[in-house]
Amino acid sequence: MPRLFTGLEVPPDLAQALALKRGALRGSRWIEPSDYHITLRFLGDVEIDLAEALHERLIEARPRSPFPVTLDGMASFGGDRPRAILATVLPTPELLDLQAEQERLARQAGAEPERRKFTPHVTLARLRREAGAEDVAAYLGERGLFTPLTFTAERVTLFSARESKGGGPYVVEAAYPLG
Repeated sequence: MPRLFTGLEVPPDLAQALALKRGALRGSRWIEPSDYHITLRFLGDVEIDLAEALHERLIEARPRSPFPVTLDGMASFGGDRPRAILATVLPTPELLDLQAEQERLARQAGAEPERRKFTPHVTLARLRREAGAEDVAAYLGERGLFTPLTFTAERVTLFSARESKGGGPYVVEAAYPLG
């Protein structure tokens, strides 16, 4: 069973700029810049029939123009028990509409509905238990501010991931141009 998700690739120049934010943070496991992406719809481990149905629907997705995507800061997920460091992404109407379409296409292909609210982001590091909230707050205080980074989303990508604890490596299985 492949583990699949759809997303937007982060261009290499922006990925390198984000990689400069890496630092000494106890309990962190930094994601490789080549694996940076914005997840639109996580499907998880799926049967081949669902994967094929999703691919067919993605091919037939409605045409849309490429649009700008802006990474505008850094934050963490997990509150008092942080589990990830991330670059935040401005939730523009174009991005939210694209994500809603990905959800519809995934359901039409037979996937269960996504229960989590869409929070666009790029995961930079996964955190283990020893990464305390105070450490993460100090790290974000030192490195969390940056000039917004913008790129043009020109395609949606279907990624697969090997079984792991997350963080890649990810493989581009197919790409679906916008426009």
